Amino acid sequence: MGQSLVKNYIHIIFSTKHREPLIHPPIEAELHAYLGGICNKLDCPVIKVGGYSDHIHILCMLSKKITLMKLMEELKSHSSKWIKTKGTGYENFYWQDGYGAFSVNPSEIDTVIAYIANQHEHHSKKTFQDEYRAFLKKYNVEYNEKYVWD
Repeated sequence: MGQSLVKNYIHIIFSTKHREPLIHPPIEAELHAYLGGICNKLDCPVIKVGGYSDHIHILCMLSKKITLMKLMEELKSHSSKWIKTKGTGYENFYWQDGYGAFSVNPSEIDTVIAYIANQHEHHSKKTFQDEYRAFLKKYNVEYNEKYVWD
């Protein structure tokens, strides 16, 4: 086969260190746009970025030119440095070490977009921890609770 053809939709989830509620307007929209810009720059076209005060959701297409681990490294390191320039309230901003990344069936893209768009409403009823556990269960990911949150 002479040509490499790839179309991988990825739903990425990661939180602030210790799930500190540090992401609020007006920085929230700026952060989402900044993260989307990083994805686009790395040839991982962003579809939707959203989240809540303590975590981020990104739906993008993973480029055939970059590994998921490299994408995560770039997203977290650059956005963490950027947000620290936004004022004294962010000087101790850090992302948690881990992340979740789940493949998305193309037929479910609209559902994931709507889910990410409704994060504020969603989290009026459910904590990030409960949401993340539900994703791990849905995708049948084995995990040790002891290591997920630290």
